[in-house]
Amino acid sequence: MNARFWISIGAAVGLFAINFAIAGKERIVRSGMPVYLALAPVDPRSLMQGDYMALRFAIADQIAAEIANHGGDRREGKFYTVGVDVDQQGVATLSATATQRLRYRWRNGQPWIGTNAFFFEEGSAGKFEGAQFGEFRLDPETGEAVLIRLVDVPNSER
Repeated sequence: MNARFWISIGAAVGLFAINFAIAGKERIVRSGMPVYLALAPVDPRSLMQGDYMALRFAIADQIAAEIANHGGDRREGKFYTVGVDVDQQGVATLSATATQRLRYRWRNGQPWIGTNAFFFEEGSAGKFEGAQFGEFRLDPETGEAVLIRLVDVPNSER
């Protein structure tokens, strides 16, 4: 078999994997449970840079604090889950007894929940400056969360 054949096979497998991942995210967006995660303060010097907003979530800080206080080995790049309760407004908070799980990845010595940036149309930064929450869709089976939008208050129409 020649090199072109194997390159074609590799490209086909790569495209299949990418499309499979995209289809999974689209499924979560369509049918996932709406949850809101409170935004944590971010250094204002890096808050707005061009057409995106740097994000940090309060729950990630709480997860890091729990791990620091109670120990636990965390390996770079590995996925973990944590229990969350979701109140009537849809706001998720840490809970040791919750039945709902939120998946996060350990990156650069910190919990990483789906994304650390929100991209938007150039010139519309003012629309998002007052955002207090990230609205996610949560897959109840895997705990994977996909960021949909930023909002000022839970369940608001923007």
